[in-house]
Amino acid sequence: MASIGFIGLGNMGLPMASNLQNAGYNVSGFDVTEIARKAAHSAGLGLATSNADAALSADIVVLMLPNGTIAIDVATEILPKMTPGSLLIDCSTIDVESAHEVHRLAAEAGILCLDAPVSGGVGGASAGTLTFMVGGTKEAFAVGQPLFDMMGQKAVHCGDGGAGQAAKICNNMLLGISMIGTCEAFALADRLGLSQSALFDVVSTSSGACWSVNAYCPVPGVGPKSPADNGYKPGFAAALMLKDLNLAQQAASTTDAATPLGSHAKNLYQQMVDAGLGETDFSGMIEFLTNAKDDRV
Repeated sequence: MASIGFIGLGNMGLPMASNLQNAGYNVSGFDVTEIARKAAHSAGLGLATSNADAALSADIVVLMLPNGTIAIDVATEILPKMTPGSLLIDCSTIDVESAHEVHRLAAEAGILCLDAPVSGGVGGASAGTLTFMVGGTKEAFAVGQPLFDMMGQKAVHCGDGGAGQAAKICNNMLLGISMIGTCEAFALADRLGLSQSALFDVVSTSSGACWSVNAYCPVPGVGPKSPADNGYKPGFAAALMLKDLNLAQQAASTTDAATPLGSHAKNLYQQMVDAGLGETDFSGMIEFLTNAKDDRV
């Protein structure tokens, strides 16, 4: 089986890399932080000594990094160490311009490249049920497909380089907007004296149905189990939602796209993060809105 280098072993990267190793791949992982390396060692993951060491002789290198600047820096470091014709898969969620730059650097080095951000959160990474939104050539996608099958339940080839990042930020902008609407509806129901369970039973089978209601209801004890039932311990932290909403607004500004609800959603999540709730699940917006004063929202 293919030899895999995996760079970025945080909350998402480590379970993804572990799933590949458990599937029989020879995985050599690395992270710049000692705490992540210790966690990876405890999980039984094979470790490299550096980014370059993880990439050396690997058939495929996977990145799961915090932002576009770091992704470009790591790509610049490892691409000269990779074998021509091998594949670089960047699963980080970054801006489209940075994704294009990683593709450009890979092409110059004779390396196949995919941008493949994910949806599904830490739970999906652990369970191997992520959805991958993938940009790159059909040839590169065919090479990467077996890994997507091991780490997730679905991989959609969205188009050329950068298309995966574009799909991710559009999806998460919509998710941020829909979660705020869901929180507002359930908070209003509570003020009106309407049972939130009754509202769920209505909305989940009516025209207001959406993933934020049906699968991730922000009210404890209502609908399927969600972070609301665990004190809003994050499956997807508010700070990460804010990051994605900022990326969406950056893209909207670059393309002169009108996204007024996306802009307002970004502002609300910024307020939530500024209030010290960045490590709360993004569905914790319902508590922020319930406790917020009118002049804050």
